[in-house]
Amino acid sequence: MTESNEPKKKEQPAVEQPKKSVGRELWEFAKVVFFALLIAIPIRYFIAQPFIVRGQSMEPSFEDKEYLIIDELTYQFRDPERGEVIVFRFPGDTSEFFIKRIIGLPGEKITVEDGKIRIYDPAQGKEFILDESYLPPSLETGPEKAYALEENKYLVLGDNRRNSSDSRIWGPLDKRFITGRAVFRAWPPSKFGLIPEVSY
Repeated sequence: MTESNEPKKKEQPAVEQPKKSVGRELWEFAKVVFFALLIAIPIRYFIAQPFIVRGQSMEPSFEDKEYLIIDELTYQFRDPERGEVIVFRFPGDTSEFFIKRIIGLPGEKITVEDGKIRIYDPAQGKEFILDESYLPPSLETGPEKAYALEENKYLVLGDNRRNSSDSRIWGPLDKRFITGRAVFRAWPPSKFGLIPEVSY
């Protein structure tokens, strides 16, 4: 067996990393930022957006300074439903956003009487008292009043009936003012998660 006296060639790596210029690296970074914004901006403006609760009108369900995520997409495919918590532009000043719960639906007749809410649905010919077991038992709704909801009109109330500016004061809410429904609570950490739905 003979050995060659020729020096051994240095083995070359199978793949060689191309050297990137500073300009190329900046271009790659700019592309990443661009595509991230391309995804994030439509989500922020057309699908979901953050909302911070201000005031006490939705206590005890929602406290002041809680951070919520609002679903803006669902109502493009279906109508709002009773019990859903919605964020909307205040009809009296559309620069302001309110958060309330949907109580009455279009076409229904609502009566507030003896601290309770009675709902009559002409389509079904039925009347029932709304079971609001998610509220404190001592909390009553007032003042006594009747509402006849027209097409695309909703009766919206704050859960804190003693301290809420809602449909009892400024009337039924037109659907066109609704931004979306509250679906997720991001703050405080103790309440982090999906917002529970109510059933009647």
